[in-house]
Amino acid sequence: MAEQPLVLIVDDEPDFLEIFGTKLQTAGFRVETALSAEEGIGKAKNLKPDLILMDIKMPGTSGAEAMLKLKEDPETRDIKTVFLTNLGEPREVGPDVSDRFSKEFGAAGYIKKTEDLDTLVEKVRAYLK
Repeated sequence: MAEQPLVLIVDDEPDFLEIFGTKLQTAGFRVETALSAEEGIGKAKNLKPDLILMDIKMPGTSGAEAMLKLKEDPETRDIKTVFLTNLGEPREVGPDVSDRFSKEFGAAGYIKKTEDLDTLVEKVRAYLK
């Protein structure tokens, strides 16, 4: 049997990491977490996850800045990365502009944190295809 995909979740909210990480593990994914962009970059280099879910707004280095660093590094540039965002972020606008924002930074797209957990899992599966 093939090994389950590894998802790295980078977010400064421990409760979100715990809830979403547990949901993904229950759905059959291997999960690693990081509480900062800097920690996430380090884990991405070491673990080479199949997918990174990156919060946009974090203290210190933002998710967008971390995304640029990952895409500049030959070791991590090919790792598929998806932004995690609240409500109407990244720019409090419709999906067309949010998609364009994600693409400008090299992300595969974005997932709203406010969606129900089953929808989040389905979106993760879709990004891994």
